[in-house]
Amino acid sequence: MASTTANQQTVDVPAKSGKLKRMVLIVLIALFAAGVAAGGMYFFLLKNGVGSSKPAPPPPPPPPVFFALEPMTVNLLSDDGQHYLRIGLSLKLANEKTQEALQLHMPEIRSRILLALSNKHPEDLATLDGKHALAEELKTLIEKPTDASEPPVHVEQVLFTDFVVQ
Repeated sequence: MASTTANQQTVDVPAKSGKLKRMVLIVLIALFAAGVAAGGMYFFLLKNGVGSSKPAPPPPPPPPVFFALEPMTVNLLSDDGQHYLRIGLSLKLANEKTQEALQLHMPEIRSRILLALSNKHPEDLATLDGKHALAEELKTLIEKPTDASEPPVHVEQVLFTDFVVQ
């Protein structure tokens, strides 16, 4: 009987060590898989710029919209009454929505511009500073709301495309 007991003990010992080996193998595979997943996440996050020290450049701003007004001719204030101004304007706008709003009220805007120009002296418009001041004045006139219920439009810049004082 002693020999059967020894055989049973040797059979039970390998079964327990086999279970232990299986558990160690499963734990090692799980640790390896977790390491691969963590390495992959680290690689892809750095490749996509997350966690990098350089911030992503902002998207470029949309291109400006240039809105050309029809040329205007107006008599200027002078002692002899023989001076006139021929002017062509383009407006630099932020978007097409602003252009549509201006087109709806163009007769009123042109009237404002003509009245302002007819009140100028030729000497005021002869210098570069006079032209810059005129551009700012026209910008203010154009941005002024036509109706009290409407918000003012934003004109980035008034550009001269034609400027003749005679």
